[in-house]
Amino acid sequence: MHELRRLARAIRCEAADPAQAFSHRLRIGLLVSALILILCDLRADHIQKDLAELSPHPANNRLKVWRSACNWWLDQSLITLNPAAEVKRRKLPKSGGFVAWLETDIEAFRGFWPLESAERLAFELLHWTGARMGDAIALTEGMIGKDGWLTYTQAKTDNQVVLPFRAPAPEFAESEGQAFLLSALDARPSRHAVFVVTIFGKPRSVKAASAWFAAAARAAGVTGKSAHGLRKRRAGLMAGNGATTNQIAAWLGHESLKMVEHYTKSADRKRMLAGTGREQKSSNFPAEVPKQAIK
Repeated sequence: MHELRRLARAIRCEAADPAQAFSHRLRIGLLVSALILILCDLRADHIQKDLAELSPHPANNRLKVWRSACNWWLDQSLITLNPAAEVKRRKLPKSGGFVAWLETDIEAFRGFWPLESAERLAFELLHWTGARMGDAIALTEGMIGKDGWLTYTQAKTDNQVVLPFRAPAPEFAESEGQAFLLSALDARPSRHAVFVVTIFGKPRSVKAASAWFAAAARAAGVTGKSAHGLRKRRAGLMAGNGATTNQIAAWLGHESLKMVEHYTKSADRKRMLAGTGREQKSSNFPAEVPKQAIK
């Protein structure tokens, strides 16, 4: 590995002087020859040594580079065997994934961003629908039917999602969040084709929108939380209010119940310990959507 680094540092831009240019080309030729000799001796333990001091995620990323390089060298007949193929990926520590927002995070964000701001509208939209950012940025008024139900197709799974937007919502959804969303929509200073837009009224890309929203959260004092954490909170909130796994899956657009169970595991534990019977009335709908303005 040290020899490879030394050879890489030795390569310089070709000089304008013919004599120096010849010397440069000669040096590159010698370096290529030396590299071939090194590659002929490259073994799996060399790669393992290079990865040894790295933590699992960086080590696996560098292993991808090694595998790509070795595949190319193999295609170019510079090596006869792929030593990187013998190196196993590191086991990654178990993680709970995206961190769900807490009630204090919700209060902090709402307290910092005014109702008429684009940040607040994006927040309320994500919080109520539980949509992924890639779907939230594409939501439009045209997706809301005359009955007040929102219908959209998820970009990631191609699954169709139907949920109450202006229509009365089930008790397990906690209609306060719906009232906040409708108030934020009413407070918009201008209307556009989609709900989530830039200061110029243009749609946001997924990557830019995620970074923009994360910055808005940090500005409000909410750290370590993402837009997807609101999706996780939505699932946990409904589970805590007695929604069934199938009801949550329908709201979030999951075909598999396994991910829903992963989202709602802690909420289920709390509900079992609390001994509440809210799940028996979880499908009840209020007579109407709250109409009071919320600030």
